[in-house]
Amino acid sequence: MKILFTLDALINAGTERSVLDLSRHFSEDVEVQLAYFYPRHDLRADYEAAGIQVHFLDLKGKYDFPQGISRLKKLVKQEKPDLLVSSLLRANLMSRMVSKQTGVPLLGTFVNDTYGVFRQAEHKGKAWWKYRFFWKLDQWSAGIPVHYIANAQSIGESNGKALGIPKERISVVYRGREVEAFKPWQAPRREEGLHFVAIGRLLERKGFRELIKAFKRVKKFHPKAQLSIYGEGPFRSALEALIQSLRLEDAVHLPGNVPNAWEKLYEAHCFVFPSWYEGFSGALVEAMMVGLPIVASGIPMNLEAVNRNMAKLHQPKNAEDLAVQMLWVMEHYEEAMRMGETAQAEAFARFDIRVIAKQYEEVLRKVVDSIAGSK
Repeated sequence: MKILFTLDALINAGTERSVLDLSRHFSEDVEVQLAYFYPRHDLRADYEAAGIQVHFLDLKGKYDFPQGISRLKKLVKQEKPDLLVSSLLRANLMSRMVSKQTGVPLLGTFVNDTYGVFRQAEHKGKAWWKYRFFWKLDQWSAGIPVHYIANAQSIGESNGKALGIPKERISVVYRGREVEAFKPWQAPRREEGLHFVAIGRLLERKGFRELIKAFKRVKKFHPKAQLSIYGEGPFRSALEALIQSLRLEDAVHLPGNVPNAWEKLYEAHCFVFPSWYEGFSGALVEAMMVGLPIVASGIPMNLEAVNRNMAKLHQPKNAEDLAVQMLWVMEHYEEAMRMGETAQAEAFARFDIRVIAKQYEEVLRKVVDSIAGSK
């Protein structure tokens, strides 16, 4: 079975890394190739080291769809895959046209809550009309894929409703991680105060502004506490201005991108994940596998990974409630550690990448077999 995955680019982000992790654990008779359209090559060497043939289609313009369709169509005719699998909006749209023109079946993916209420509220003015335009394009072409994989039940339901995809055409396969990579976690010494760590792109929707405001309240009761937010993005300047205005320069740190940021969790006392909305978060799974205490927003996709026995949950976009949960962890730390152990056991059982890859491969095979059987 030959699978050609398509992605917008090879940035070092959740979806792109997830495809790589899955591909490493497919059966030997599954040949994986990958095509990407735009010049971000962060993970190319990692894909090639995994023995995956990579094709860069080298689009110059952000919306040069005709050229992208032409180049992908040529590649599909050359490689003759049994199935296309696309992720992210631009790759989805171009792959759908190529599937329609070549007859090669396409499996779509839902990796973000693209049309949820929080996402809609982000767009104002001209950005709203652009968002609506691509939503309509997505709806118009959403019937072309023969099946979809969503990385969470809530993501599948939200996108399916927005695009008119019946639930029987959507399978759910969560994200996974290499269990063997996670060594036992031991709580760092607490004499110098608790160290909170967050990981993610510096975007407004990640909830880091609310986290910093919540941390300001935490500092009133625990002056030695520290907060580090690992990641990079366009919201950095806004966060830096907030840190300065709250006089937290000595306590809140923005180190930027670091390799294997999850390893920084071994230096932390608590992982905080305050997103307004997500796909199914690999960062949250990593924190579960480390086994440290977790504070997370109570959004539907997070609740598919953790419950109140595994993490302290706060109302999204609510800095005051987030502060309450962070303070609870500081004041009930032994209980918080036991919750972290429960989360770790859950993650090892459900999100081992070998288990996840097997589930994903089973969906791919069912789709290919159903197409072959219908001919």
